[in-house]
Amino acid sequence: MDYILEMRGITKEFPGVKALDNVNLQVRRGEIHALCGENGAGKSTLMKVLSGIYPHGSYDGEIIYEGETKAYRGIADTERDGIIIIHQELALVPLLSIAENIFLGNECAKNGVIDWRETNRRTAELLKLVGLRENPETRVDDLGLGKQQLVEIAKALSKKVKLLILDEPTSSLNEADSEALLSLLMEFRKQGITAIMISHKLNEIAKIADTITVLRDGATVSTKDCSTGQVGEDDIIRDMVGRSLHDRYPPREPRIGNTVMEVKNWTVHHPFHNEWLSVDNVNFNVRKGEVLGIAGLMGSGRTELAMSLFGRSYGRHITGEVIVNGKLADVSTIPRAINAGLAYVTEDRKTYGLVLDQTIRRNVPLANLEGVADHMVVDERREGEVASEYRAKMNIKCSSVEQEAVNLSGGNQQKVVLSKWLFADPDILILDEPTRGIDVGAKYEIYTIIRDLAAAGRSVIVISSEMPELLGITDRIYVMNEGRFVGELPTADATQEKIMSMIIKSGG
Repeated sequence: MDYILEMRGITKEFPGVKALDNVNLQVRRGEIHALCGENGAGKSTLMKVLSGIYPHGSYDGEIIYEGETKAYRGIADTERDGIIIIHQELALVPLLSIAENIFLGNECAKNGVIDWRETNRRTAELLKLVGLRENPETRVDDLGLGKQQLVEIAKALSKKVKLLILDEPTSSLNEADSEALLSLLMEFRKQGITAIMISHKLNEIAKIADTITVLRDGATVSTKDCSTGQVGEDDIIRDMVGRSLHDRYPPREPRIGNTVMEVKNWTVHHPFHNEWLSVDNVNFNVRKGEVLGIAGLMGSGRTELAMSLFGRSYGRHITGEVIVNGKLADVSTIPRAINAGLAYVTEDRKTYGLVLDQTIRRNVPLANLEGVADHMVVDERREGEVASEYRAKMNIKCSSVEQEAVNLSGGNQQKVVLSKWLFADPDILILDEPTRGIDVGAKYEIYTIIRDLAAAGRSVIVISSEMPELLGITDRIYVMNEGRFVGELPTADATQEKIMSMIIKSGG
Protein backbone atom coordinates (compact mmCIF):
# COMPACT_ATOMS: atom_id res chain seq x y z
CA MET A 1 0.00 0.00 0.00
CA ASP A 2 1.36 3.43 -0.98
CA TYR A 3 1.00 5.53 2.17
CA ILE A 4 2.06 9.18 1.99
CA LEU A 5 1.63 9.45 5.77
CA GLU A 6 1.74 7.16 8.79
CA MET A 7 1.32 8.42 12.36
CA ARG A 8 2.20 5.71 14.87
CA GLY A 9 1.43 5.65 18.59
CA ILE A 10 0.89 9.41 18.86
CA THR A 11 0.34 10.44 22.49
CA LYS A 12 -0.07 14.06 23.54
CA GLU A 13 -0.73 15.29 27.07
CA PHE A 14 -1.70 18.66 28.50
CA PRO A 15 -1.81 19.41 32.25
CA GLY A 16 -4.51 17.12 33.64
CA VAL A 17 -5.63 15.88 30.22
CA LYS A 18 -4.42 13.15 27.85
CA ALA A 19 -5.59 14.60 24.51
CA LEU A 20 -4.19 11.77 22.35
CA ASP A 21 -3.63 8.21 23.52
CA ASN A 22 -1.61 5.98 21.18
CA VAL A 23 -3.34 7.22 18.01
CA ASN A 24 -2.54 5.56 14.68
CA LEU A 25 -3.36 7.05 11.29
CA GLN A 26 -2.50 5.84 7.79
CA VAL A 27 -3.24 8.02 4.76
CA ARG A 28 -2.90 6.74 1.19
CA ARG A 29 -1.33 8.92 -1.47
CA GLY A 30 -3.91 10.86 -3.50
CA GLU A 31 -6.94 10.10 -1.32
CA ILE A 32 -9.39 12.24 0.63
CA HIS A 33 -9.18 10.97 4.20
CA ALA A 34 -11.91 12.14 6.59
CA LEU A 35 -11.19 12.49 10.30
CA CYS A 36 -14.33 12.26 12.46
CA GLY A 37 -15.10 12.41 16.15
CA GLU A 38 -16.91 14.38 18.81
CA ASN A 39 -15.61 17.77 19.92
CA GLY A 40 -12.66 17.03 22.18
CA ALA A 41 -11.95 13.66 20.55
CA GLY A 42 -8.46 14.85 19.54
CA LYS A 43 -8.85 15.51 15.80
CA SER A 44 -7.44 19.05 15.73
CA THR A 45 -4.73 18.12 18.24
CA LEU A 46 -3.59 15.25 15.99
CA MET A 47 -3.40 17.59 12.99
CA LYS A 48 -1.48 20.17 15.03
CA VAL A 49 1.06 17.45 15.83
CA LEU A 50 1.31 16.57 12.14
CA SER A 51 1.64 20.18 10.97
CA GLY A 52 4.37 21.08 13.47
CA ILE A 53 2.26 23.40 15.62
CA TYR A 54 3.03 20.95 18.43
CA PRO A 55 6.72 20.29 17.65
CA HIS A 56 8.68 17.08 17.91
CA GLY A 57 9.50 16.43 21.56
CA SER A 58 6.15 17.71 22.84
CA TYR A 59 4.47 14.36 22.03
CA ASP A 60 5.32 10.65 21.93
CA GLY A 61 5.14 8.50 18.82
CA GLU A 62 6.47 8.91 15.30
CA ILE A 63 5.49 10.54 12.01
CA ILE A 64 6.50 8.82 8.78
CA TYR A 65 5.99 11.01 5.72
CA GLU A 66 6.86 9.84 2.22
CA GLY A 67 8.77 6.92 3.72
CA GLU A 68 10.94 8.98 6.08
CA THR A 69 10.65 9.44 9.84
CA LYS A 70 10.17 13.15 10.53
CA ALA A 71 10.93 15.36 13.53
CA TYR A 72 9.14 18.58 12.64
CA ARG A 73 10.07 21.59 14.78
CA GLY A 74 7.47 23.98 13.39
CA ILE A 75 5.13 24.93 10.56
CA ALA A 76 8.03 26.09 8.37
CA ASP A 77 9.40 22.53 8.39
CA THR A 78 6.12 20.92 7.40
CA GLU A 79 5.39 23.51 4.70
CA ARG A 80 8.79 22.80 3.11
CA ASP A 81 7.61 19.18 2.82
CA GLY A 82 4.30 20.25 1.25
CA ILE A 83 2.11 19.69 4.33
CA ILE A 84 -0.25 22.66 4.59
CA ILE A 85 -2.98 23.12 7.22
CA ILE A 86 -6.02 25.40 6.80
CA HIS A 87 -7.63 26.10 10.16
CA GLN A 88 -11.34 26.58 10.88
CA GLU A 89 -10.59 30.23 11.71
CA LEU A 90 -9.01 31.46 8.50
CA ALA A 91 -5.51 32.92 8.80
CA LEU A 92 -5.99 35.83 6.40
CA VAL A 93 -5.26 39.52 6.98
CA PRO A 94 -8.54 41.29 6.11
CA LEU A 95 -7.05 44.65 5.12
CA LEU A 96 -4.46 43.17 2.75
CA SER A 97 -5.12 42.19 -0.87
CA ILE A 98 -5.58 38.64 -2.10
CA ALA A 99 -2.08 38.69 -3.60
CA GLU A 100 -0.51 40.06 -0.42
CA ASN A 101 -2.21 37.34 1.64
CA ILE A 102 -1.22 34.49 -0.66
CA PHE A 103 2.47 35.43 -0.68
CA LEU A 104 2.75 36.80 2.86
CA GLY A 105 6.02 35.41 4.24
CA ASN A 106 6.75 33.85 0.86
CA GLU A 107 7.12 37.03 -1.21
CA CYS A 108 8.09 37.21 -4.87
CA ALA A 109 11.13 39.44 -4.43
CA LYS A 110 14.38 40.35 -6.18
CA ASN A 111 17.21 41.77 -4.12
CA GLY A 112 14.83 42.38 -1.21
CA VAL A 113 12.28 44.28 -3.32
CA ILE A 114 8.83 42.79 -3.96
CA ASP A 115 8.04 42.24 -7.63
CA TRP A 116 4.35 43.19 -7.67
CA ARG A 117 3.88 42.38 -11.35
CA GLU A 118 5.09 38.82 -10.80
CA THR A 119 3.11 38.58 -7.53
CA ASN A 120 -0.14 39.54 -9.26
CA ARG A 121 0.58 37.30 -12.26
CA ARG A 122 1.16 34.25 -10.08
CA THR A 123 -1.85 35.13 -7.93
CA ALA A 124 -4.08 35.26 -11.02
CA GLU A 125 -2.86 31.78 -12.03
CA LEU A 126 -3.57 30.39 -8.56
CA LEU A 127 -7.01 31.99 -8.39
CA LYS A 128 -7.87 30.40 -11.74
CA LEU A 129 -6.94 26.97 -10.30
CA VAL A 130 -9.45 27.40 -7.44
CA GLY A 131 -12.16 28.90 -9.64
CA LEU A 132 -11.94 32.56 -8.57
CA ARG A 133 -12.06 35.45 -11.04
CA GLU A 134 -11.28 38.22 -8.55
CA ASN A 135 -8.64 40.85 -9.17
CA PRO A 136 -5.48 39.92 -7.20
CA GLU A 137 -5.51 43.43 -5.71
CA THR A 138 -8.99 42.96 -4.19
CA ARG A 139 -8.98 43.32 -0.41
CA VAL A 140 -9.78 40.11 1.44
CA ASP A 141 -12.45 41.73 3.64
CA ASP A 142 -14.42 42.51 0.46
CA LEU A 143 -14.84 38.77 -0.16
CA GLY A 144 -17.47 36.42 1.26
CA LEU A 145 -16.43 33.51 3.49
CA GLY A 146 -16.64 31.01 0.65
CA LYS A 147 -14.19 32.99 -1.48
CA GLN A 148 -11.91 33.58 1.50
CA GLN A 149 -11.73 29.81 1.98
CA LEU A 150 -10.69 29.46 -1.67
CA VAL A 151 -8.00 32.13 -1.17
CA GLU A 152 -6.62 29.99 1.68
CA ILE A 153 -6.48 27.02 -0.68
CA ALA A 154 -4.78 29.13 -3.37
CA LYS A 155 -2.24 30.10 -0.70
CA ALA A 156 -1.65 26.40 -0.02
CA LEU A 157 -1.15 25.74 -3.75
CA SER A 158 1.46 28.51 -3.86
CA LYS A 159 3.50 26.44 -1.41
CA LYS A 160 3.40 23.35 -3.66
CA VAL A 161 1.06 21.41 -1.40
CA LYS A 162 1.23 17.62 -1.38
CA LEU A 163 -0.87 16.96 1.75
CA LEU A 164 -3.66 19.45 2.46
CA ILE A 165 -5.26 19.46 5.92
CA LEU A 166 -8.65 21.17 6.24
CA ASP A 167 -10.23 21.69 9.67
CA GLU A 168 -14.03 22.11 9.33
CA PRO A 169 -13.68 23.79 5.91
CA THR A 170 -17.43 24.18 5.30
CA SER A 171 -18.65 25.01 8.82
CA SER A 172 -19.30 28.68 7.99
CA LEU A 173 -20.22 28.27 4.32
CA ASN A 174 -23.61 28.22 2.66
CA GLU A 175 -24.70 25.20 0.62
CA ALA A 176 -23.50 26.56 -2.74
CA ASP A 177 -20.05 27.51 -1.42
CA SER A 178 -19.75 24.15 0.35
CA GLU A 179 -20.54 22.30 -2.87
CA ALA A 180 -17.94 24.35 -4.76
CA LEU A 181 -15.28 23.58 -2.16
CA LEU A 182 -16.02 19.85 -2.14
CA SER A 183 -15.90 19.74 -5.95
CA LEU A 184 -12.51 21.47 -5.82
CA LEU A 185 -11.17 18.87 -3.38
CA MET A 186 -12.31 16.09 -5.70
CA GLU A 187 -10.56 17.83 -8.60
CA PHE A 188 -7.35 18.05 -6.53
CA ARG A 189 -7.63 14.32 -5.87
CA LYS A 190 -7.47 13.71 -9.63
CA GLN A 191 -4.26 15.76 -9.69
CA GLY A 192 -2.69 13.57 -6.99
CA ILE A 193 -3.03 15.96 -4.04
CA THR A 194 -3.81 14.16 -0.77
CA ALA A 195 -6.29 15.73 1.65
CA ILE A 196 -7.19 15.14 5.29
CA MET A 197 -10.53 16.71 6.13
CA ILE A 198 -11.96 17.20 9.61
CA SER A 199 -15.73 17.63 9.45
CA HIS A 200 -18.89 17.12 11.47
CA LYS A 201 -21.04 17.12 8.32
CA LEU A 202 -21.44 13.42 7.73
CA ASN A 203 -23.33 13.89 4.46
CA GLU A 204 -20.32 15.73 3.02
CA ILE A 205 -17.92 13.09 4.28
CA ALA A 206 -20.01 10.32 2.73
CA LYS A 207 -19.95 12.20 -0.57
CA ILE A 208 -16.21 12.70 -1.02
CA ALA A 209 -14.17 10.59 1.44
CA ASP A 210 -12.18 7.55 0.32
CA THR A 211 -11.34 6.56 3.90
CA ILE A 212 -12.79 7.58 7.27
CA THR A 213 -10.92 7.40 10.58
CA VAL A 214 -12.93 7.91 13.76
CA LEU A 215 -11.40 9.15 17.02
CA ARG A 216 -13.08 8.98 20.42
CA ASP A 217 -11.63 10.27 23.71
CA GLY A 218 -8.21 10.73 22.12
CA ALA A 219 -7.94 7.20 20.71
CA THR A 220 -8.42 5.60 17.29
CA VAL A 221 -11.73 3.73 17.22
CA SER A 222 -12.01 2.65 13.58
CA THR A 223 -10.82 3.20 10.04
CA LYS A 224 -13.36 2.56 7.30
CA ASP A 225 -12.74 2.06 3.58
CA CYS A 226 -15.50 3.85 1.67
CA SER A 227 -14.78 2.05 -1.60
CA THR A 228 -16.96 -0.84 -0.39
CA GLY A 229 -19.97 1.50 -0.39
CA GLN A 230 -21.17 0.08 2.91
CA VAL A 231 -20.22 2.89 5.30
CA GLY A 232 -23.39 4.51 6.67
CA GLU A 233 -23.88 7.61 8.82
CA ASP A 234 -25.27 5.48 11.66
CA ASP A 235 -22.05 3.41 11.72
CA ILE A 236 -19.93 6.57 11.93
CA ILE A 237 -22.11 8.04 14.67
CA ARG A 238 -21.96 4.82 16.69
CA ASP A 239 -18.16 4.89 16.58
CA MET A 240 -18.02 8.62 17.38
CA VAL A 241 -20.27 8.63 20.44
CA GLY A 242 -19.94 5.01 21.60
CA ARG A 243 -23.64 4.36 21.23
CA SER A 244 -26.32 4.37 18.58
CA LEU A 245 -28.37 7.52 18.09
CA HIS A 246 -31.62 6.07 16.79
CA ASP A 247 -33.18 9.52 16.82
CA ARG A 248 -31.06 12.62 16.17
CA TYR A 249 -33.51 14.77 18.15
CA PRO A 250 -34.77 14.13 21.70
CA PRO A 251 -38.50 13.46 22.05
CA ARG A 252 -40.64 16.20 23.57
CA GLU A 253 -44.26 16.95 24.28
CA PRO A 254 -44.81 20.71 23.79
CA ARG A 255 -46.82 22.60 26.40
CA ILE A 256 -47.28 25.97 24.75
CA GLY A 257 -48.90 28.87 26.60
CA ASN A 258 -49.72 32.50 25.94
CA THR A 259 -47.69 34.96 23.87
CA VAL A 260 -44.59 36.13 25.75
CA MET A 261 -43.00 38.42 23.18
CA GLU A 262 -44.45 40.24 20.19
CA VAL A 263 -42.39 42.23 17.69
CA LYS A 264 -44.24 44.81 15.58
CA ASN A 265 -43.11 46.62 12.43
CA TRP A 266 -39.43 46.06 13.20
CA THR A 267 -37.23 47.83 10.65
CA VAL A 268 -33.44 48.08 10.71
CA HIS A 269 -31.12 50.02 8.39
CA HIS A 270 -27.65 48.80 7.50
CA PRO A 271 -25.04 50.34 9.86
CA PHE A 272 -22.96 51.85 6.99
CA HIS A 273 -25.34 52.07 4.04
CA ASN A 274 -28.37 53.93 5.30
CA GLU A 275 -30.37 53.29 2.15
CA TRP A 276 -30.22 49.49 2.68
CA LEU A 277 -32.85 47.78 4.82
CA SER A 278 -31.34 44.82 6.67
CA VAL A 279 -34.69 44.07 8.35
CA ASP A 280 -37.84 45.25 6.57
CA ASN A 281 -41.02 45.68 8.65
CA VAL A 282 -40.91 42.31 10.40
CA ASN A 283 -43.77 41.15 12.64
CA PHE A 284 -43.72 37.99 14.73
CA ASN A 285 -44.48 36.50 18.14
CA VAL A 286 -43.24 33.70 20.39
CA ARG A 287 -45.21 31.93 23.11
CA LYS A 288 -44.41 30.50 26.53
CA GLY A 289 -42.82 27.07 26.27
CA GLU A 290 -42.45 27.33 22.48
CA VAL A 291 -39.40 26.57 20.35
CA LEU A 292 -39.69 28.95 17.40
CA GLY A 293 -37.50 28.52 14.33
CA ILE A 294 -36.33 31.15 11.86
CA ALA A 295 -35.28 29.67 8.52
CA GLY A 296 -33.59 31.42 5.61
CA LEU A 297 -30.52 31.50 3.44
CA MET A 298 -27.30 33.22 4.49
CA GLY A 299 -27.74 36.97 4.11
CA SER A 300 -31.50 36.81 4.59
CA GLY A 301 -31.33 39.06 7.68
CA ARG A 302 -31.84 36.52 10.47
CA THR A 303 -28.75 37.43 12.51
CA GLU A 304 -29.33 41.14 11.87
CA LEU A 305 -32.86 40.75 13.25
CA ALA A 306 -31.66 38.96 16.38
CA MET A 307 -28.82 41.38 17.10
CA SER A 308 -30.98 44.45 16.55
CA LEU A 309 -33.58 43.11 18.98
CA PHE A 310 -30.89 42.41 21.55
CA GLY A 311 -29.94 45.89 22.65
CA ARG A 312 -29.67 47.30 19.13
CA SER A 313 -26.26 45.66 18.81
CA TYR A 314 -26.65 45.82 15.03
CA GLY A 315 -27.98 48.49 12.67
CA ARG A 316 -29.07 52.13 12.61
CA HIS A 317 -32.38 54.00 12.54
CA ILE A 318 -34.21 51.10 14.14
CA THR A 319 -37.98 51.45 14.41
CA GLY A 320 -40.75 49.23 15.71
CA GLU A 321 -41.99 47.86 19.03
CA VAL A 322 -41.10 44.94 21.27
CA ILE A 323 -43.83 43.86 23.68
CA VAL A 324 -42.88 41.44 26.47
CA ASN A 325 -45.57 39.97 28.71
CA GLY A 326 -48.08 42.53 27.45
CA LYS A 327 -45.93 45.59 28.14
CA LEU A 328 -43.82 47.74 25.84
CA ALA A 329 -40.21 46.72 26.47
CA ASP A 330 -37.13 48.91 26.31
CA VAL A 331 -34.47 46.97 24.36
CA SER A 332 -32.44 50.01 23.35
CA THR A 333 -29.24 48.78 25.04
CA ILE A 334 -27.94 45.34 25.93
CA PRO A 335 -28.41 45.80 29.72
CA ARG A 336 -31.99 46.97 29.10
CA ALA A 337 -32.66 44.03 26.78
CA ILE A 338 -31.39 41.68 29.50
CA ASN A 339 -33.63 43.41 32.06
CA ALA A 340 -36.54 42.95 29.65
CA GLY A 341 -35.94 39.19 29.77
CA LEU A 342 -33.98 38.65 26.54
CA ALA A 343 -30.76 36.72 25.98
CA TYR A 344 -28.84 36.22 22.75
CA VAL A 345 -26.41 33.37 22.07
CA THR A 346 -24.31 34.61 19.14
CA GLU A 347 -23.38 32.50 16.12
CA ASP A 348 -19.72 33.51 16.69
CA ARG A 349 -18.99 32.17 20.15
CA LYS A 350 -15.23 32.73 19.94
CA THR A 351 -15.46 36.45 19.10
CA TYR A 352 -18.63 37.58 20.85
CA GLY A 353 -19.70 34.77 23.18
CA LEU A 354 -16.66 34.14 25.36
CA VAL A 355 -13.61 35.78 26.87
CA LEU A 356 -11.32 33.06 25.54
CA ASP A 357 -8.31 33.75 27.76
CA GLN A 358 -10.46 33.65 30.90
CA THR A 359 -11.55 30.57 32.86
CA ILE A 360 -14.92 28.88 32.86
CA ARG A 361 -15.39 30.31 36.37
CA ARG A 362 -14.99 33.84 35.05
CA ASN A 363 -17.08 33.34 31.88
CA VAL A 364 -20.23 31.75 33.30
CA PRO A 365 -21.42 34.69 35.49
CA LEU A 366 -20.58 37.47 32.99
CA ALA A 367 -24.16 38.26 31.97
CA ASN A 368 -25.29 38.47 35.61
CA LEU A 369 -22.39 39.69 37.75
CA GLU A 370 -24.85 40.92 40.38
CA GLY A 371 -25.68 37.27 40.99
CA VAL A 372 -22.13 36.60 42.24
CA ALA A 373 -21.39 40.01 43.81
CA ASP A 374 -21.52 41.27 47.37
CA HIS A 375 -21.81 45.07 47.60
CA MET A 376 -20.57 45.50 44.00
CA VAL A 377 -17.53 43.22 44.58
CA VAL A 378 -17.41 39.79 42.90
CA ASP A 379 -17.39 36.98 45.46
CA GLU A 380 -14.89 34.50 43.98
CA ARG A 381 -16.24 31.64 46.12
CA ARG A 382 -19.77 32.25 44.84
CA GLU A 383 -18.39 32.64 41.30
CA GLY A 384 -16.79 29.18 41.59
CA GLU A 385 -19.97 27.66 43.00
CA VAL A 386 -22.06 28.98 40.10
CA ALA A 387 -19.55 27.77 37.51
CA SER A 388 -19.37 24.33 39.15
CA GLU A 389 -23.16 24.13 39.25
CA TYR A 390 -23.44 24.83 35.51
CA ARG A 391 -20.51 22.57 34.74
CA ALA A 392 -22.48 19.69 36.25
CA LYS A 393 -25.87 20.77 34.90
CA MET A 394 -24.63 21.27 31.32
CA ASN A 395 -22.16 18.37 31.35
CA ILE A 396 -19.23 20.62 30.42
CA LYS A 397 -16.18 18.40 29.85
CA CYS A 398 -13.16 20.11 31.39
CA SER A 399 -10.35 19.49 33.85
CA SER A 400 -11.88 22.04 36.25
CA VAL A 401 -13.72 25.38 36.19
CA GLU A 402 -10.26 26.97 36.22
CA GLN A 403 -9.65 25.76 32.66
CA GLU A 404 -9.49 28.59 30.13
CA ALA A 405 -12.29 28.72 27.56
CA VAL A 406 -9.83 28.77 24.67
CA ASN A 407 -8.76 25.21 25.53
CA LEU A 408 -12.28 23.76 25.41
CA SER A 409 -13.76 21.95 22.43
CA GLY A 410 -16.39 23.77 20.36
CA GLY A 411 -19.28 21.90 21.94
CA ASN A 412 -18.09 22.64 25.46
CA GLN A 413 -17.47 26.29 24.60
CA GLN A 414 -21.08 26.47 23.42
CA LYS A 415 -22.28 25.00 26.71
CA VAL A 416 -20.33 27.69 28.60
CA VAL A 417 -22.02 30.40 26.48
CA LEU A 418 -25.43 28.84 27.19
CA SER A 419 -24.59 28.66 30.89
CA LYS A 420 -23.69 32.36 30.89
CA TRP A 421 -27.10 33.33 29.56
CA LEU A 422 -29.10 30.83 31.60
CA PHE A 423 -27.55 32.28 34.76
CA ALA A 424 -29.07 35.62 33.67
CA ASP A 425 -32.49 33.88 33.94
CA PRO A 426 -34.07 35.09 30.64
CA ASP A 427 -37.68 34.59 29.58
CA ILE A 428 -36.77 34.62 25.87
CA LEU A 429 -33.59 32.97 24.65
CA ILE A 430 -32.45 33.65 21.07
CA LEU A 431 -30.04 31.00 19.78
CA ASP A 432 -28.17 31.90 16.57
CA GLU A 433 -26.73 28.79 14.85
CA PRO A 434 -26.48 27.00 18.23
CA THR A 435 -24.84 23.83 16.85
CA ARG A 436 -22.47 25.27 14.24
CA GLY A 437 -19.18 23.36 14.25
CA ILE A 438 -20.42 20.85 16.84
CA ASP A 439 -20.45 17.06 16.49
CA VAL A 440 -23.60 14.91 16.56
CA GLY A 441 -23.20 13.85 20.18
CA ALA A 442 -22.83 17.42 21.45
CA LYS A 443 -25.68 18.50 19.16
CA TYR A 444 -27.99 16.03 20.86
CA GLU A 445 -27.01 17.49 24.24
CA ILE A 446 -27.75 21.03 23.01
CA TYR A 447 -31.12 19.89 21.64
CA THR A 448 -31.91 18.32 25.01
CA ILE A 449 -31.08 21.61 26.75
CA ILE A 450 -33.41 23.47 24.36
CA ARG A 451 -36.17 20.95 25.03
CA ASP A 452 -35.75 21.29 28.79
CA LEU A 453 -35.78 25.09 28.60
CA ALA A 454 -39.09 25.01 26.72
CA ALA A 455 -40.49 22.46 29.18
CA ALA A 456 -39.58 24.87 32.00
CA GLY A 457 -41.68 27.57 30.33
CA ARG A 458 -38.96 29.53 28.56
CA SER A 459 -39.46 30.79 25.03
CA VAL A 460 -36.67 29.73 22.68
CA ILE A 461 -36.00 31.23 19.24
CA VAL A 462 -33.64 29.13 17.09
CA ILE A 463 -31.95 30.56 14.00
CA SER A 464 -30.38 27.79 11.94
CA SER A 465 -29.10 27.18 8.42
CA GLU A 466 -29.68 23.45 8.90
CA MET A 467 -33.27 22.84 7.89
CA PRO A 468 -33.38 19.27 9.29
CA GLU A 469 -32.42 20.80 12.66
CA LEU A 470 -35.30 23.28 12.55
CA LEU A 471 -37.70 20.55 11.48
CA GLY A 472 -36.44 18.31 14.29
CA ILE A 473 -36.61 20.63 17.30
CA THR A 474 -39.09 23.48 16.69
CA ASP A 475 -42.86 23.91 17.05
CA ARG A 476 -43.32 26.66 14.49
CA ILE A 477 -41.15 28.18 11.75
CA TYR A 478 -40.93 31.63 10.21
CA VAL A 479 -39.19 31.87 6.83
CA MET A 480 -37.05 34.94 6.17
CA ASN A 481 -35.70 36.31 2.90
CA GLU A 482 -34.16 39.66 1.95
CA GLY A 483 -34.90 41.13 5.38
CA ARG A 484 -38.60 40.17 5.39
CA PHE A 485 -40.65 37.32 6.81
CA VAL A 486 -42.12 35.58 3.76
CA GLY A 487 -43.91 32.67 5.39
CA GLU A 488 -45.00 30.97 8.60
CA LEU A 489 -46.08 27.41 9.21
CA PRO A 490 -46.38 24.85 12.02
CA THR A 491 -43.37 22.55 12.02
CA ALA A 492 -45.70 19.57 11.76
CA ASP A 493 -46.71 20.82 8.30
CA ALA A 494 -43.25 21.99 7.21
CA THR A 495 -40.81 20.36 4.80
CA GLN A 496 -37.52 21.55 3.33
CA GLU A 497 -39.28 21.83 -0.04
CA LYS A 498 -42.03 24.07 1.35
CA ILE A 499 -39.49 26.34 3.05
CA MET A 500 -37.36 26.67 -0.09
CA SER A 501 -40.50 27.32 -2.17
CA MET A 502 -41.42 30.24 0.11
CA ILE A 503 -37.93 31.69 -0.33
CA ILE A 504 -37.90 31.28 -4.11
CA LYS A 505 -41.40 32.67 -4.62
CA SER A 506 -40.51 35.73 -2.56
CA GLY A 507 -37.73 36.54 -5.04
CA GLY A 508 -34.76 34.88 -3.33
